[in-house]
Amino acid sequence: MTKPPPPPDPAGLTRHIEAEYHAKHRAQLPQLAALSEKVEAVHAGQTDVPAGLAEVLRRMIGVLEVHMKKEELILFPAIRNAAARLDAPIAAMRADHDDHQAEIAQIRRLTNGLTLPDGACRSWTRLYSEVDEFLDDLGEHIRLENDVLFPQFETPGTGHV
Repeated sequence: MTKPPPPPDPAGLTRHIEAEYHAKHRAQLPQLAALSEKVEAVHAGQTDVPAGLAEVLRRMIGVLEVHMKKEELILFPAIRNAAARLDAPIAAMRADHDDHQAEIAQIRRLTNGLTLPDGACRSWTRLYSEVDEFLDDLGEHIRLENDVLFPQFETPGTGHV
């Protein structure tokens, strides 16, 4: 089943991002961190174990929560109130997105590109499947904001791509 396209209007898009991505990230990350801790503990010492993944995921819980709160309490209300230019808060969000991209790259390194070892247990298999879903969701979340939402509220030529 394909997801319906996000609403084209900025206010609707902010609500969509909150409901579709913010809520999902808040549900996904604690479960992923706990599952990763289990896999890392059970398979400690194995060559392909994603040692440190749980730590990265736990750190992302806090980092993403702060980022999402800034959007929900500051940026998105300003967008809904049709503020014309929001260059400073958007620049801060874009910088956060760059940090999130670095965390995504770190997760991919720790998991060898989400490549399971031969004979991986069900927990390890589920972990990589759910991490893959999380990374896809986070990537689409960032893309919607950077490429669709933010350009509507930035001064042209401010350095965004």
